[in-house]
Amino acid sequence: MATAVYRAGVLALYQLSILLGIALLPVALLARRVGVSLPVGRVVQRLGAAYTAAGPVEDR
Repeated sequence: MATAVYRAGVLALYQLSILLGIALLPVALLARRVGVSLPVGRVVQRLGAAYTAAGPVEDR
């Protein structure tokens, strides 16, 4: 049960990070012109890896 809650939490964070990345795209493009890089891509990749590592939830 705790694994299912953890996996659901990681999935929710993963989806929110993707939404945040899409919403911040104009800001990221302007920041890149100035020479600053936003780490949104790394956040999405790390949460995606955490979700994949959590593995499938088995039905009991």
